[in-house]
Amino acid sequence: MASLHLTDLTPFLPKSHATRRPSRFIIPRASSTSSSSSSSSSSSNSISKTRRQFVAETAATVAAVVPLALSSLEKEAKADEFPQLSEWERVYLPIDPGVVLLDIGFVPDDPKHGFLLGTRQTILETKDGGNTWVPRSIPSAEDEDFNYRFNSISFMGKEGWIVGKPAILLYTSDAGESWERIPLSAQLPGDMVYIKATGEKCAEMVTDQGAIYVTSNRGYNWKAAVQETVSATLNRTVSSGISGASYYTGTFNTVNRSPDGRYVAVSSRGNFYLTWEPGQLFWQPHNRAVARRIQNMGWRADGGLWLVVRGGGLYLSKGTGITEDFEEVPVQSRGFGLLDVGFRSKEEGWAAGGSGVLLKTTNGGKNWARDKAADDIAANLYSVKFLNDGKGFVLGNDGVLLRFVG
Repeated sequence: MASLHLTDLTPFLPKSHATRRPSRFIIPRASSTSSSSSSSSSSSNSISKTRRQFVAETAATVAAVVPLALSSLEKEAKADEFPQLSEWERVYLPIDPGVVLLDIGFVPDDPKHGFLLGTRQTILETKDGGNTWVPRSIPSAEDEDFNYRFNSISFMGKEGWIVGKPAILLYTSDAGESWERIPLSAQLPGDMVYIKATGEKCAEMVTDQGAIYVTSNRGYNWKAAVQETVSATLNRTVSSGISGASYYTGTFNTVNRSPDGRYVAVSSRGNFYLTWEPGQLFWQPHNRAVARRIQNMGWRADGGLWLVVRGGGLYLSKGTGITEDFEEVPVQSRGFGLLDVGFRSKEEGWAAGGSGVLLKTTNGGKNWARDKAADDIAANLYSVKFLNDGKGFVLGNDGVLLRFVG
């Protein structure tokens, strides 16, 4: 906060001081008589006393007023910076505003213990359920001169995994108290964008080129779950009628996994999407069922799909499972695009988007209402994470983190 000058505090001073005019001091003429000298001395003492009283009174007033003024200003600034939301609260993070938050995960055996990942080698840790966060240093991720982007984290029991870019894989067996770096092959196709802990010493990893690998021995060996990358699949099936496949750049824009292991991914240009189920050897491409390009796709709690398009449209699949049959549902996105959707239960879900857009449904997505209190947050909200029905977070740019409080 900028330093305050006395003139800055004029509105806070008592009226008697704020409006008092400067005193008119009369300078006595020089005189050779003793009476004149005495008068001059008396007048000088009176003037000096008046000045001392004024300075003392002003100093006392300022000392009393400044804390109140600063307290008032701080409260106003805090209220402006962290507006109150109906079912969400904003959490302060000790990071640079330019950091992009990317994923969040908690230890199942200790639900209050979790980690928050982001760009610029950001790892934050909480031990009180997400109320407060502190920066976490992992020595094994600081040995080389890289500024890692940590993309994904997942826990099962006390075992946890983190993947990032440039290629890095971290593993813990003690709930994140210590992390071990696992070597990776330099021939890994694409950048690791997602990892899921699936069992003891077991995990599933996905790259942005569609490679899926599984391990059952703490990551020392990985087995390919698909036989080729998405680019290779499209080159074989481009004549099958997939619109826009010739413009495919070979990477995913987003990828989401269902609880039973199915994946849905959006092409980098948003002109089609792909799905994969356990046991399939290749990704299955699908034409988009809407005119506008796809922004993101994911799974509802009932097993169906949701789809958001660029410009703010929201669509739900008819029925459950993988399908190309979608219908649009009305939303009040204020013209801002939606970026992600997360379901707390089969009936309740939340959608987030640009410029603080936050929407809620209580009937499985058929109708959505805007949480207007979030309109005051000047940030794009791009990730909705519900770890269980009582623990949820919304991630946004400029270090914005919202915690679900119900």
